[in-house]
Amino acid sequence: MEFDEVVRRRRMVRGYDPDRPVPPALVDKIIKHGLRAPSAGFSQGWSFLVLTAAADRSLFWGTLSSGSNSWLDRMSTAPLVIVALSNKSVYIDRYAEADKGWTDRDESRWPVPYWDIDTGFASLLMHLTAVNEGLGSCFIGLPADRVGAFKQAFGVPEAFTPIGALTVGYRGDDKRSPSLRRGHRPVDDVVHHGRWASTGEV
Repeated sequence: MEFDEVVRRRRMVRGYDPDRPVPPALVDKIIKHGLRAPSAGFSQGWSFLVLTAAADRSLFWGTLSSGSNSWLDRMSTAPLVIVALSNKSVYIDRYAEADKGWTDRDESRWPVPYWDIDTGFASLLMHLTAVNEGLGSCFIGLPADRVGAFKQAFGVPEAFTPIGALTVGYRGDDKRSPSLRRGHRPVDDVVHHGRWASTGEV
């Protein structure tokens, strides 16, 4: 598939065919493409928890839900879940090395949390790879009050923070998000060439 077509077809898919597992070779390809993402200082401060076994996926969804939730029920049909986790300490350590020189390890040097951004880049590459392979995929956040339960259930070390999870699989019955009715914001509202567009205010 041409890249333009991948971008055009890309959307968040929330319903999957539970009877069609993602072939292991495709799982590996998706993961390896994600690992090609850029990262500040080539720190690569990310890790990915790959869940394909039914028991593991059931445990994952169980840690996120505190009751009946229809969107989680639909998402849980995905035969593949990839949880993306960032590790801030890897970046702090990397930038304390001689070629960077931030030996004070002062976090205020970082204007934004690049550990989370870079892990997001990797997740997007995985998402686009899934689309390119004819699969559906969706990126979801973990509810803040369930992160502790998730980490405990899967033995995730303290240094790692889940920034979200990708569900992947062959499309099944899907329902488009009602948020799509909002449409894309006008280009002129979000793209500024040269400098910020004047609003008429001094």
